[in-house]
Amino acid sequence: MLAGLLAFLGAYERRRRHEMSQLAAWPRTLPQDAGLALRQLLKSAASVFGAPRALLAWGEADEPWLHQAAWADGDDFQERRDPRETLHPLVAEALDGVNFFCLDAARAVAAVLQAAPGGPHAWRGAPIHPALVSRFAMKAVLSLCVRGESVDGRLFVLDKRRFIADDLVLGEVVGSHLSESLDHLLLTRRLRQAAATEERVRLSRDLHDGVLQSLTGAALKLETAQRLLDEQPAAARQRLAEIQHLIADEQRNLRFFIRDGTLDPLSLAAGDVTLETRLRLMAQRLEDVWGLRVGIELEELNGTADHLAYDICHLVQEALANAARHAGASAVRVTLAARDGGVDIVVIDDGRGFPFQGDFDHETLNARQLGPVMLKERVDSLGGTLAIHSSPSGARLAIRLPCPRPRA
Repeated sequence: MLAGLLAFLGAYERRRRHEMSQLAAWPRTLPQDAGLALRQLLKSAASVFGAPRALLAWGEADEPWLHQAAWADGDDFQERRDPRETLHPLVAEALDGVNFFCLDAARAVAAVLQAAPGGPHAWRGAPIHPALVSRFAMKAVLSLCVRGESVDGRLFVLDKRRFIADDLVLGEVVGSHLSESLDHLLLTRRLRQAAATEERVRLSRDLHDGVLQSLTGAALKLETAQRLLDEQPAAARQRLAEIQHLIADEQRNLRFFIRDGTLDPLSLAAGDVTLETRLRLMAQRLEDVWGLRVGIELEELNGTADHLAYDICHLVQEALANAARHAGASAVRVTLAARDGGVDIVVIDDGRGFPFQGDFDHETLNARQLGPVMLKERVDSLGGTLAIHSSPSGARLAIRLPCPRPRA
């Protein structure tokens, strides 16, 4: 009897050490690819229990799908998804929110042992949705709750030779680990999607502010050249030469954009060009494209706004192009000044103003959905404000940008 007891204790100790070693080996970092990450998590979960198969079924908040990922010995892995209602409820109502195991889930009335505060509790019935049981040929199964901040589902550990009550206790730890890992995986994926969306928005703004505006100017010059072609061929050739120069500039711009990821509004590489030089080159370029007279005044900047040069140039370019294209302005004055830890940009034109008349601050423009959309989006992305005064004789745009504190 003593020998038998010692053998039992030895086997129990070996099993516990195996379980602890597998828990300690739980993946701390996951591959960026969701399929590879799920494969690794399911393999780890199955290894903790010494089971040959594992299935994860889960849904994400505000999604209509029930996702399923299955792993089996030999590193066989498969994924699929169904509408949630197809497999609802995933487990019997009496077993919702608790861990349980069953030795033959395919039976219409199966014996189930479920975790309970006072100790394991017996229950009889069909524990798992019949379609899921049939799809994955379930027989002996341990089912664990997987509930995180953004995921809700169940892990099914399949085909272990013998489940015992201790597996329910161990399952609490495994379910918690898996919930945290899935939350981390989904959060990382959403952050990547948000970053990609933000980059697409930035790309659309930069293309709108640069190449698309220049192409619009080129189209207008072509119309003028076409009208002049018969009566003033010399002037028409001059317009065509200007268009050729403009298109060459934009080709250079696109090459810089593809290489460096920034669309420089000056058709120059970023380099050490100062803000004042950038603005004056940009003003000259817009005068050529739109026939504007642009005056630029810089007051006491002292290098304060140089680190915002890229964004300031895009803001001013968008404001000037709008004044020429939509308001029919012939002259624009741009003033920049560094005051009270920020940069003030004032753009005044002699056009016909906006469709609305009067004074409007940033909140009012957003609330009433007034003003230039692309310009407002760029100002918002920089944490700045925009105020507009509009009248039939012209418009005044006042932009305030905060200056980020320099790094220590």
